[in-house]
Amino acid sequence: QVQLVESGGGLVQPGGSLRLSCAASGSIYSMNAMGWYRQAPGKERELVAAITSGGNTNYADAVKGRFTIARDNAKHTVYLQMNSLKPEDTAVYYCNANLMFQPWAGASDYWGQGTQVTVSS
Repeated sequence: QVQLVESGGGLVQPGGSLRLSCAASGSIYSMNAMGWYRQAPGKERELVAAITSGGNTNYADAVKGRFTIARDNAKHTVYLQMNSLKPEDTAVYYCNANLMFQPWAGASDYWGQGTQVTVSS
């Protein structure tokens, strides 16, 4: 079975920092593209950052220069370093991973359970 476990969320003041982690468990053959999404109350889920298997990254305009996505393939983990946090960053953050468990089975997308990030003074 597949499980993506997120951690690192919490309450932080504006200007502060948080580091989110998402660790994949299971018999993983390979990790392909991975990313972080967020959903604020009353808004649709949006892409925050993504990283390909080759290390190329994309960021939403709202977080460019403040957030950094990284991956550790040996630990089957993707990270989101969030600096200079703003109240508008408040949302539930979800990790997403395209994973392959057997080379003959292809790859599929999986989602973490979500972790709350609240930026408030």
